[in-house]
Amino acid sequence: MLIGVPKEIKNHEYRVGLTPSSARELVRAGHQVVVEHDAGAGIGSADADYERAGATIAGSAEAVFAAAEMIVKVKEPQPAERAWLRPGQVLFTYLHLAPDPQQCLDLMASGAVCIAYETVTQPGGGLPLLAPMSEVAGRLSVQAAAHGLERAHGGCGVLLGGVPGVAPAKVVILGAGVVGSQAAQMAVGSGAQVVVIDRSLPALRRIDGLLGARVTTLFSNADTIEREVASADVVIGGVLIPGAAAPKLVSRALIGRMRPGSVVVDVAIDQGGCFETSRPTTHAEPTYRVDGVVHYCVANMPGAVPRTATLALNNATLPFVMALADKGWRQALRDDPYLRNGLNVAMGKVTCREVAQALGHAYDDPQGLLA
Repeated sequence: MLIGVPKEIKNHEYRVGLTPSSARELVRAGHQVVVEHDAGAGIGSADADYERAGATIAGSAEAVFAAAEMIVKVKEPQPAERAWLRPGQVLFTYLHLAPDPQQCLDLMASGAVCIAYETVTQPGGGLPLLAPMSEVAGRLSVQAAAHGLERAHGGCGVLLGGVPGVAPAKVVILGAGVVGSQAAQMAVGSGAQVVVIDRSLPALRRIDGLLGARVTTLFSNADTIEREVASADVVIGGVLIPGAAAPKLVSRALIGRMRPGSVVVDVAIDQGGCFETSRPTTHAEPTYRVDGVVHYCVANMPGAVPRTATLALNNATLPFVMALADKGWRQALRDDPYLRNGLNVAMGKVTCREVAQALGHAYDDPQGLLA
């Protein structure tokens, strides 16, 4: 199979779909890889590194899309990229379609086979291709919060960990999954007072077993969220319903009850965000204020540390890329029901139930396309 890797064009996105090492593995398996010029520059990989791995270099993204049978990316295709997709071409990347109706319509119109990293599953539950970026984003969320608390950036001037004789910041984390557990570890390590809220008792037990008395775990309900958020210096939103829009757990009214200069970090913004006041921002302009509360809602947080993020992502995605290339998408999805859960749009049809429900489209069972 001929696999194409275009340069990411989303604002301040420096990750890349395949590293030179991943390209080498695909070439060793008998496949061809074409990479756009300077696609790996953001992770410190030059065109020569890809050429040594056996890949060829294309002068433009359009040339990559025109040649490739499968496109491997990181972020959702931007409008110009969606125009280059063609019927039957495989797109393997993050899509986050539930809050993005126009992207879904464009992918349907393209006739392409669109497999989303974020809905691929694994035995026993979990999202293996979302987890590495959730780990990165969870850790970055605490860094972003600490930065936002600084007075020069609109915050209330509180040091996250405090100092002897001065209380630390109170950090409330909504969600005890991968994002929440990583954020809790970073926040505890900084010396902050940490509260984790979730409605999954097993998830809360995992956090408690990991961090013990250094973190307070609370079962999620309206009263708990209102009480803890209103008294927080930082609130980190890390809730997720796979494939679906994130639930709005914090209302505009509750934001108005927070202390001016406090910070909210919405890691769920890719799926629409879990704060009613959230809207996507970029690394160029990462924050804005509502009722005096600093909002950090960057939709591609791991793009800030592209080398770490790309290596972590490739560790997870390469086996699936290899399966799709070796077998073709139909056979690969027939053989692997967990990869099949990643199929969101194919041949003009929406094949992810949660996306169909969120956007009001008819749902088509992917089994029908594979028959």
